Amino acid sequence: MLYKEEDYLMISGIQHFEFCRRQWALIHIEKLWEENLFTAEGNIIHKRAHDSGFNESRNDVITTRGMPVYSSMYGISGVCDVVEFVRDDMDGFEIYQREGRYKVVPVEYKRGKPKEGLEDVMQVVLQALCLEEMLTCKIETGYLYYDEIRRRSKVVITSELRQRAKKDIQEMHQYYERKYTPKVSPSKKCSACSLNEACLPTVLKNMSVNDYIARAIGEDI
Repeated sequence: MLYKEEDYLMISGIQHFEFCRRQWALIHIEKLWEENLFTAEGNIIHKRAHDSGFNESRNDVITTRGMPVYSSMYGISGVCDVVEFVRDDMDGFEIYQREGRYKVVPVEYKRGKPKEGLEDVMQVVLQALCLEEMLTCKIETGYLYYDEIRRRSKVVITSELRQRAKKDIQEMHQYYERKYTPKVSPSKKCSACSLNEACLPTVLKNMSVNDYIARAIGEDI
């Protein structure tokens, strides 16, 4: 099955989905968004990285910023902060009007430092899936650059991560097609969520959305 362009989901949404499926649905299905310190800092970092059309060739590395990518197989699209084409005459692929062969390395820029969860890692994996489809190549590694520690964290794109990515994408499409927002499971990470108030995690813990709305309407009368 190949997805139509109008059905593509945002690659960046995977970080919300891995962090909290309800957060992803509130943002991407219900179109809610709240800015907080963390999201504001993240936007600044990505503006620096997304210098669309920028290309630099240094030694055996060609660097491209703000590269649009997509996959009709998985129905996802987005923009890579940085894609490096590193010369590798053994395992690389040919680039038009370039001598030699190159391997492809996606690099995603993030605020803060490496996280315990896989939300950032999975974004790199989805970028790799898109690049593989577009360029007919195999990508084994990518990187996450964190501004707080000012260095890269290597992402090995394993078969396990690929399977997880495919499962997540399938689930995201199912929710999106049904316009379904999963129920919340309150946890410590709720306090750092930019949609904490819109989500109402503590209120809805023991109450359905319909009951909450009914009570709210009743109080306003």
